[in-house]
Amino acid sequence: MRYSTLLIALPICISQAHAELVINGQPASTSTAVTTSNTSNPSSYSPSNNFNQCIANLRSNAIAAGVSASTYDRYTQNLTPDYSVIEKLNYQPEFKTDLWDYLSGLVDDERVQEGQQKITQYRDVLNRASAQYGVPVETIVAVWGVESNFGNISGKYPLLQALGTLSCEGRRQSYFRGEFFATMRILQRGDLTEDQLKGSWAGAFGHTQFMPSTYERLAVDFDGDGRRDLVSSVSDALASTANFLKRGGWQTGMPWGFEVQAPSNVMASGRTNKIALGTWASRGVTRMDGSAVIQGNLSSSTPAALLAPAGANGPKFLVFKNFDAIYGYNAAESYALAIALLSDRLQGKPGIIASWPTDDPGTSRAERRELQTLLLQRGHDIGDVDGLIGDKSREAIRVEQQRLGFAQTGRAGQQILRALRAEQLMK
Repeated sequence: MRYSTLLIALPICISQAHAELVINGQPASTSTAVTTSNTSNPSSYSPSNNFNQCIANLRSNAIAAGVSASTYDRYTQNLTPDYSVIEKLNYQPEFKTDLWDYLSGLVDDERVQEGQQKITQYRDVLNRASAQYGVPVETIVAVWGVESNFGNISGKYPLLQALGTLSCEGRRQSYFRGEFFATMRILQRGDLTEDQLKGSWAGAFGHTQFMPSTYERLAVDFDGDGRRDLVSSVSDALASTANFLKRGGWQTGMPWGFEVQAPSNVMASGRTNKIALGTWASRGVTRMDGSAVIQGNLSSSTPAALLAPAGANGPKFLVFKNFDAIYGYNAAESYALAIALLSDRLQGKPGIIASWPTDDPGTSRAERRELQTLLLQRGHDIGDVDGLIGDKSREAIRVEQQRLGFAQTGRAGQQILRALRAEQLMK
């Protein structure tokens, strides 16, 4: 539910937000490539409307939407715009991250280990939420890990300022006005304070990054304190996430999907084109160990789709209704796959077995930090060693790739890491 790491044409506005804060991009592409955004430039946007006049004109609409006049006046009297959010809304990405890079940063050993620690720490809450909503503990925690790195990164933008700006400038003003008014209704009810309502540039907030209108519909008070608090209450956040998935069609006791082997003449169907699982079996599709796809609660009539997110030469997956429930959280197949694979890893299952169609695999966050350290040691000014590969890191990588005779892609892949690592060992 975030408007975080990967950006597409703007379906972000009709689903939840994205994994923006975790790997410096926004998972909103269902293709192999995932785009990343540049946040280093100061705002240079020239507004087309008078912000104060716009806010004043919205007062009657807010009141009609259930915001009291006193609430609206209180929270808008000193409100100022932040036009950097319009630049993010309009940003056209120049750098594309391959799916294997995207997943290697989101589903790595570091996140698996921390996720398992969180499962132990919040075992009682998670067990209760899983029992009530029918969603596995590991799936709930996987969403938490991808959305905010387990609450460590949840966004810095004041929601009223960001959504107020988006309500008066740029595209989709009507949508953002709805979220702006929803934010005020949340404050009006007293569940959260204005200081707590900080999140992504597009309005997602809390441990698992709900949009304000989604909060109103699906947030639950799970700790029994009379407030639905997705910011300070891990219990409320985790249970609300389980409620979201259940309301999105999660089928208790069924898998999201699994990796498969398929004959070369069997074509991927796409997520929405499901056919009977028995048909896939009759076409020779099997699990990776060669066993039958129909096992457990699955039957020959269970609807299933075959995904090949990196093309015919990459890993393939049979996915079911529960994959769609995860997809609904963020409307991106790359995102849904990250959640699904992380949930598997948290259960102790192996990661992807088939190889990606590349001779330069992706790097984990720990490996990206190592690469950044090596770049700093070679005199490149890339900023902090944080595992987030932004413009400065990519430019430094291009310089080193040119020196080494590699293709100048700016990718933080295994090839450049191994080369710089080997040079460092020789010193």
